[in-house]
Amino acid sequence: MAELTSIPEGMQLLYGGNKLAAVPEDVRAAFRAGDRLAVVQRSGDVLHIPAAQWDLAEEAVARASAAFQELAATPDENVTCFFERFAARLADDDAWAQIAAQNEMDVSSATSRGRSTTRLKVSDGMRRDMIDGLRGWAQMAPPNGPRGSVEHEGWRIDELRSGYGVVGFVFEGRPNVLADGVGVLRSGNTAVMRIGSDALGTARSIVELALRPAVKESGLPEGAVVLLDSAAHAAGWAMFSNPLLGLAIARGSGPAVLTLGSLATQAGIPVSMHGTGGAWIVADETASAADLRAAVFHSVDRKVCNSLNVLCLPRSRAAELAAEAIAALEERGALLGHGYKLHVVEGSEACVPTELFNETARMLRAEGEVEEPIAETLPADELGREWEWEGTPEVSLVVVEDSVEGARLFNSYAPRFIASLISEDPEVHERFFHMVDAPFVGNGFTRWVDGQYALRRPELGLSNWQYGRLLGRSGILSGDSIYSVRLRATQDRPDIHR
Repeated sequence: MAELTSIPEGMQLLYGGNKLAAVPEDVRAAFRAGDRLAVVQRSGDVLHIPAAQWDLAEEAVARASAAFQELAATPDENVTCFFERFAARLADDDAWAQIAAQNEMDVSSATSRGRSTTRLKVSDGMRRDMIDGLRGWAQMAPPNGPRGSVEHEGWRIDELRSGYGVVGFVFEGRPNVLADGVGVLRSGNTAVMRIGSDALGTARSIVELALRPAVKESGLPEGAVVLLDSAAHAAGWAMFSNPLLGLAIARGSGPAVLTLGSLATQAGIPVSMHGTGGAWIVADETASAADLRAAVFHSVDRKVCNSLNVLCLPRSRAAELAAEAIAALEERGALLGHGYKLHVVEGSEACVPTELFNETARMLRAEGEVEEPIAETLPADELGREWEWEGTPEVSLVVVEDSVEGARLFNSYAPRFIASLISEDPEVHERFFHMVDAPFVGNGFTRWVDGQYALRRPELGLSNWQYGRLLGRSGILSGDSIYSVRLRATQDRPDIHR
């Protein structure tokens, strides 16, 4: 079969079964012999994967695949030792000082390029969470082994949990995911991780000073955890196109995650996507004003995927409850030092003081401080937009008739992720739970949605239901929830015949 060595001008590629995508000129000009093209079947985007990035990803996955075979024969005690040694090295002040110094350089570089650093900065709290998570895995009993059995006359079938394979991760610029991701070793899997370019220096430092020594000291296979050491997006595209992956996990911005998920799906690899975030709080006419204020205040302490994004207030009490929500945003904004921002859906303006639309304030953006109106109107069809803020809490507000309309709007516009209802009526809570198409439903603040915080198990990712419900598992993907089930037959009599 002929191999593509150059791209003729005007070349088009088939996607979606009946559509054609033109190869962009910059891709055509950059393409060299040995490079590859990938077409995202969902969107028609044409991606260029240079040979060097393809080879780098292929080598990383091959190492992890070989390690997976070795890990099956490695005692559980070695895996436990790995978690303990990794935690101990992160707890070492000298090692952490070097990691923190590298992180300061990453943050400085990202800031100079106008990049968000809310997830990038390491802190004492992040360090404690990483250490606690690793020690939690060390203390957990290995999940693999007998799951059930079926007895027959003269023979028996045993169901056993077993390792799944190589788990590929592409994470946003959040350094602590290295400690989260290694949880897959607890259930017999290996991992290849690519982290966002902003945090790559920090990740290299963690690997060099803590992760790799822990692998060696515990006697695990050298390729048990591999950092795909590349700042190029193409390395992630190549990894997610490799059929040796058992599972592809993508976390980050919506479009990037959608592209990665599409590539993995096209390669026949199961996917856990964690892209668009943003939680919703819906209040009904029985809502406690104090409870609503507390829920808003505690849901916007920082911008992460489980922060409050949309607030729905009942028409009968819209002005009263809006005042409480605004007070909560104002209080939180003052604590963070950069005010707050309110996006009011067209038709809902009456519940918000007019002066907020005319008054401006200094707000922190990735590019620095800017002067903006405190409140602005938002077209109704943009209700699902996720606000990516730095130190300025940013929320959309819409007035609804009742919680039923709030649930319907959630199902139509939200990424079907997190929904919270503030109500004093138990029957309304029950109805709301069954109406909203969300894996995470609560009755207060939204920031509880986190594997380590809620389940005491470090999460590998949170999955919304934007792209369909999940088969047989929680929306919180954790290291002990990635396994296969094997069947083992044991005959007591050799003369059994079907």
